[in-house]
Amino acid sequence: MGSALGAGWVAGGARVLTSVVGRSDRTRTLAEAAGLDLAATLDEVVAQCDFVASVVPPASAVSCAEKIALAAKRRDVHPLVIDLNAIAPSTVRQIGVRLAEAGCDLLDGSVSGAPPTSDSAPTRVYVCGPRAEELIQLPNPWIDVVQLAGPVGSASALKMCTASMYKGTHALVMQALLTAEANGVSEPFLDDTARRWPADVPHWHIDVAVAASKGWRFVDEMNEIAQTQADAGLPAGLFEGVAAAYEWAARTELGHADPEHVDLSASVESVVAGLRVRGS
Repeated sequence: MGSALGAGWVAGGARVLTSVVGRSDRTRTLAEAAGLDLAATLDEVVAQCDFVASVVPPASAVSCAEKIALAAKRRDVHPLVIDLNAIAPSTVRQIGVRLAEAGCDLLDGSVSGAPPTSDSAPTRVYVCGPRAEELIQLPNPWIDVVQLAGPVGSASALKMCTASMYKGTHALVMQALLTAEANGVSEPFLDDTARRWPADVPHWHIDVAVAASKGWRFVDEMNEIAQTQADAGLPAGLFEGVAAAYEWAARTELGHADPEHVDLSASVESVVAGLRVRGS
């Protein structure tokens, strides 16, 4: 997602700088392919950029913000920080406090949809905060920025709600496919659900395969959803269970695949086979 958003800003005429220190070779390859300039350190990114966008795994969002704050203090700069991570409102408010201590303003943002590309419809990005207009005016032809009313935390709250539907549904389908296969009722299961969702069922298994390839990242996101729902006075157990489903998925053959290498022509049978935990 980070490289795709960066590529869109490059397409809009901006110079986009990033640091891939400590990240995988895949991350470096994606950043280079997107036309991003690679900095040796995060300090360089913070010192040279007017906007700093944080797009990291949810479990790293707070530590990333702390590193940005420390870099801003060291370099005596005050970039506008845009948190685009899938995190709970309470988490983003914690980030806002830390950044404010370093003199940096925060925009709370959330991305709805797949990573943007030049040949797809723009990906929706929701944002809230007192300087949201600055992000809206930053050219990026690949995204559709929508400003939300309300305080910092509103965009993250929306992300937690939409992600609970999109990714929660994929987890439900994954569990149902595996359970149906274990009981020998895969074909009747798909036939029956297709009566209700005729446009969706034919590609359910591909949606699940792609979700499984991101399972390791989704675990913490589902826990953030659980926290958000608990903060709303609801039971946290529902999405703690979804987090467990994605933890399972991360240990499967599909869970060890890169999203861009998932076979989009795979059969239901091969996807179900790829959802068995390695060694089981």
